Amino acid sequence: MSTTATRTIVTGKKSGRGRALRSGRRPENELARPGQRARLRRETATGYAFLTPWLIGFFGLTAVPMIYSLYLSFTKYNIFQPPKWIGLDNYIRLFTSDPNFIQSAQITLVYVFIGTPITLAAALAVAMLLNYRDKGAGFFRSAFYAPSLIGGSVSVAIVWRAMFSSDGPVDSGLQIFGVDLGGWIGNPSLVLPMMILLAVWQFGATMVIFLAGLKQIPKELYEAAEMDGANAYRRFRAVTIPMLSPVMFFNLLLGLIGAFQVFASAYIISNGTGGPAGMTNFITVYLYKRGFSDGQMGYAAAIAWVLLVVVAIIAFILFRTQRSWVHYSGDDK
Repeated sequence: MSTTATRTIVTGKKSGRGRALRSGRRPENELARPGQRARLRRETATGYAFLTPWLIGFFGLTAVPMIYSLYLSFTKYNIFQPPKWIGLDNYIRLFTSDPNFIQSAQITLVYVFIGTPITLAAALAVAMLLNYRDKGAGFFRSAFYAPSLIGGSVSVAIVWRAMFSSDGPVDSGLQIFGVDLGGWIGNPSLVLPMMILLAVWQFGATMVIFLAGLKQIPKELYEAAEMDGANAYRRFRAVTIPMLSPVMFFNLLLGLIGAFQVFASAYIISNGTGGPAGMTNFITVYLYKRGFSDGQMGYAAAIAWVLLVVVAIIAFILFRTQRSWVHYSGDDK
C-alpha cells in the first residue's frame, strides 16, 4: 500500500496533491517551480506574438476606422476641410428630407428579401439533385460553383449589361417567341428582377454548403421514414429540413448580409447613376455617390452606420428566432 493511501486511512484526510489532481488543478508546489513559470510565460508570449499581426490588422484596419467613421457621421465633412460637428443632423436628414435615401432603402429591402430566398431555394434544389447523382457529380459541382467565383467581378457585370441590353442576346431570344421587352437595362420594372436573377446565378457557394450538409444526413433516417410509408415530400419535410436547418440558418444569415452589400454589379450596370428611375440605387451605391461623387463624407458615414444597424438587427432577430426552427444534434426539439 502506498504512503498516500496509508496516510488517508490513518488520518482520514486526503492529501492536497490528490485533491488538486482530482479538481483538475496543478499542486501549488509544482506551479511554484521557477522552470514551469518561465515555460508558461514563454508559451503566453508566443501566443500573443502569433496574434500580433491579426491584432494590428483588426485595430488598424477595422476597429479604429469604424470608430472614426462613427464620429464623422455626426459631422459635416467633405475631405478637403476639417470635420464640423453637427450632431444628429445627418440622421435627421436621412429619414425626414431625403426621398432618395428612402427609395434606396426600399429597393435594397426588396432585393434582399426576395432575392435571398430565391437564391437559397435554387441552391438547395441543385444540391439535392447533385446529392443523388454520382456519375459526373464533380463536373457539375464545379460548373455550378464557378459563377460564384467571378459573379462579383466588374467583367461579369459588363457582360450581364450587354446580355440584357435592348439589342442583347436575351432580348433577341425572347423576340423569337414574340416577347419584345425593349431591353431590361433601361426598363425600371425589369432592371431590379434582372439584378435578382444575377444574384441567383451566383448560388454556387451556397449550393456547395448545402451539399456538404446533405452528405452528413444519415441514410438510415430516410430508410426508416420510407419503411413507415413516408413519401418523398414527407421525407423532405420530416428528415431533410430538420437535419439541414443549421446549414440553412448559416446560408440565410450570410446570404442576407451579402445581399445588403451588393455594389459592383449595380454600379457597373447603371453606369454609376443608380438608374433607370433609381431602381439600381441600392444603399451601397447611394452611399458611394454621396461620399465620393458629392463629397459628403459625413453624410455617407451616417448612411453606412444606418446600414450596419439594420444588418445587426436582422442578425439579432435570426439568432433569437433560430431556437424555434433550427435543430442541432442532441437537441430534444
